[in-house]
Amino acid sequence: MGEEIKTTGFTPADKARFAGRLAQETHLARALFEQDKFSRDGHMVGFEIETWIVDHNYAPSSINQYLLETLNHPLVVPELSRFNVELNCAPFRLKGDALTQAHNSLTDLWAKCNDVAHQLDANLVMIGTLPTIRDADLTLANMSPLNRYYALNKEVLRLRGGHPLHVNIAGRDRLASEHKDVMLEAATTSFQIHLKAPADLAHLYYNASVAASGPILATCGNAPFLFGKALWEETRIPLFEQAVKVPGPARVSMGSGYATDSLIEIFEENLRDYDSLLPMAYDDPPEAMRHLRLHNGVIWRWNRPLIGFDESGAPHLRVEHRILPAGPTFIDMMANAALYLGLARAIAMSGDGGAGGLAFADAKRNFYAAARFGLDAKLEWPGEGQIAADRLLLERLIPDARAGLRDLGVAEADFLDIIEARVQTRQTGAAWQRKALEARGGDLYGLMAAYCERQRSGAPVHQWET
Repeated sequence: MGEEIKTTGFTPADKARFAGRLAQETHLARALFEQDKFSRDGHMVGFEIETWIVDHNYAPSSINQYLLETLNHPLVVPELSRFNVELNCAPFRLKGDALTQAHNSLTDLWAKCNDVAHQLDANLVMIGTLPTIRDADLTLANMSPLNRYYALNKEVLRLRGGHPLHVNIAGRDRLASEHKDVMLEAATTSFQIHLKAPADLAHLYYNASVAASGPILATCGNAPFLFGKALWEETRIPLFEQAVKVPGPARVSMGSGYATDSLIEIFEENLRDYDSLLPMAYDDPPEAMRHLRLHNGVIWRWNRPLIGFDESGAPHLRVEHRILPAGPTFIDMMANAALYLGLARAIAMSGDGGAGGLAFADAKRNFYAAARFGLDAKLEWPGEGQIAADRLLLERLIPDARAGLRDLGVAEADFLDIIEARVQTRQTGAAWQRKALEARGGDLYGLMAAYCERQRSGAPVHQWET
């Protein structure tokens, strides 16, 4: 989805050609997998961070074009709205001090971006949903001027028969909103982890990622507010799911189940069950799997299988863990990554098809309970029955994640001390935001001033004063 396309509209001939190429490439992916042509090279990790650009009043600033042109950096790219950009880091071998290397790489890039933002009278901030954004800010006038976004908007509305998108979220407050475009999606910004694994193990990591999503999200919420309403601890989850809702299988979801034997099953499901949203036909050889990857890019599973290519040219499989919000700080995000990577390893290697014995239906229920209630969620877990999220993390899953990191050869379990302290203090990003807003008498701009000041300190959120 990050690749620009040449048009904003498609003909029946475009769609037929795309369908043919998509089927050809999906069958080729299956054949290559069965011939053991997918990479079995070791584990690697990469990261994406979606950020907000705000002005000095902490309102969204629609200047991403100017920022990107001035910065001119290949690892900083546009997002759906003009007030967001995405930062990336090159992948690292998942061993030793990989997380510290990633932390240093991302913080250096962040400093460069903010230097340019300051020249443009703006700042960058990492937060799941921006408390000061208004419904009126999410219009096509603030869409980044790229064909792929206009085409996506046009196709979503076409599939909906021109009917507007409705968002209805019941949390502490209730939010109802109607939009005639997909710009509500721009209100959700995330920290995405890419875990590349040997092809024969990739489906185990996918299943483990699904199973772990609920408990992980319970301690990582950072999006409690939207349009002045107090909603879920991680409001990004229902908002994104409703922002691109079209007939047929959900475009944003936990998926339909675990993978049985390989991640190729998920791409076959894409071919079988999903209409193409961006049927852009290319002349690349089938081995590039360009149509397969574009089609997959507009199906936003919370844990999304991806096909990429090693430096040798061999195709590889990886899992994109999409559940986490941006922020509160880089050290928090690396701690979240340590929890995910360690837990994914521990669960994937524990048997039971990589899911650790957790039924898919329970994994799905856990995820939405955690998104809504955070550390107050009651979760299902094998051997525990129903258990409070904080107890489950402290007694079972943080120790499991430490063991998983050791098994991977990642010598950075200290990051998990941050998770442990966050759970013990019960101060997630979302919890801090709610306390800070109450302390400021409901002043969202005062909240953002305090949030940005503490984010600049670099201290983990469990240490933040309200």
